[in-house]
Amino acid sequence: MVRHFGVFKFKPGVTEEQIEQCFISMKGMVEKIEGLLDMEYGPYNGNEGLNEDFTHGFLMTFTSEEARDAYLPHPVHEEVKLFVVPKLERVIVFDINIPGQ
Repeated sequence: MVRHFGVFKFKPGVTEEQIEQCFISMKGMVEKIEGLLDMEYGPYNGNEGLNEDFTHGFLMTFTSEEARDAYLPHPVHEEVKLFVVPKLERVIVFDINIPGQ
């Protein structure tokens, strides 16, 4: 299993409604891309202040590295990126393998 997680800092002026639509469009990929099992998201809610101005995060679960690799150039993913990326000031994405799963 592979976890694909990231954090977003949205551009000034992007509304809460637009942010929610970004994540709804991302979550919609679960039903359309084989091997993408789940997608969760939410706003930062920590007290440490270590978020470096990133305001929201997401976590995707893939069945395998191959499924993750197929997702990256997938047309549905490319379409979602066209909607989401222009609203972002910064993004970090990080992938990890989950041992034993």
